[in-house]
Amino acid sequence: MTDASDPSPPPGAAGRTADDAGTRAAVACLLAWFRSRERDVPWDGDPDPYRVWVAEVMAQQTRLAVVRERLAAFLDRFPDLDALAAADTDDVLKAWEGLGYYARARNLQRAARAVAGRHGGRLPSDPQRLRELPGIGPYTAGAIASLAFGRREPAVDGNVRRVLARLHDLERPSPAELDAAARDLLAAAPGPPGEVNQALMDLGGAVCTPRRPRCGRCPLADACIARARGTQEKRPARRRRAVLPHHDIAVAVTRRDGRILIGRRPEDGLLGGLWEFPGGKVAGGETPAAAAGRELREEMCVEAEIGAPIAVVEHAYSHFRITLHAFEARWTAGEPCGRAVSDWRWVRPSELGGYAFPAANRRVLERIAGAG
Repeated sequence: MTDASDPSPPPGAAGRTADDAGTRAAVACLLAWFRSRERDVPWDGDPDPYRVWVAEVMAQQTRLAVVRERLAAFLDRFPDLDALAAADTDDVLKAWEGLGYYARARNLQRAARAVAGRHGGRLPSDPQRLRELPGIGPYTAGAIASLAFGRREPAVDGNVRRVLARLHDLERPSPAELDAAARDLLAAAPGPPGEVNQALMDLGGAVCTPRRPRCGRCPLADACIARARGTQEKRPARRRRAVLPHHDIAVAVTRRDGRILIGRRPEDGLLGGLWEFPGGKVAGGETPAAAAGRELREEMCVEAEIGAPIAVVEHAYSHFRITLHAFEARWTAGEPCGRAVSDWRWVRPSELGGYAFPAANRRVLERIAGAG
């Protein structure tokens, strides 16, 4: 049963769940399995809200192994919410470099500044107030509320969605159905609710996998309706993946008096706030070299002699793929105007490492460093 303050389950939810005793038995099996595992989760055993928050945001779209490698360094650089709020955004993006999805880092700092200004520097425990902060959606709010503050709040990520869909044999579960199913399990837990959320996440990642789930090793196997019906590999129904569009991008590594021209992307766009070599999309019928020169003129008001290719880099983003063509270039005329960038600088090659670049540009940097 859920607390009186919890939302009522959607119609039909009660009929899908086991009785209270069965739900308690299923949760007990889940927790016993979870406690028996050797785990190395970055926030395990440390309920500090700031650490939990940063780790959860970092874990979005990033493998836990990478989070383990990077979290400590980020927290050393920004040890508390006030330090993150007061930091230069360039420093935050540089600390995030290589983790991708840089909007997470920008929103993390925006939220830190909002908490510092509105909440006296203390992260709120109420999930609704958490969701008012930049970059915090239902899952992250539930994870913070349950792990850091002991609130009985669901944290339904992709792994948990899959577990709950199979547990109740739901083909296309709605957010309301998933919320109700998760709350049933949380209400049956005798201990910290965050432990149930972590156990469900772990189960989805290690056992209840998208393909070929290991039902013989699952602590919820006896309670799983999809397993009983033989539909576990069909739940939830898979979304058809769209073919990602592809773009050819050309950039110019423009040199002048021993320095290289870089531009900063606008804050509110893709990869906002990161630095890059000036360039853009190759137009139809245009060579990458010609595109590099044209983009340099249009974007930065600079003329340059386009020289030898440096690198060709393949890279995939969440909604499209690119082939990045990078060329050496020698400045010949014009002063940077920054039409399409928020800032620009001429920097020495040895200084490039102090700026945060997107992944594809960093591959070009590696070639420059190797050649130098």
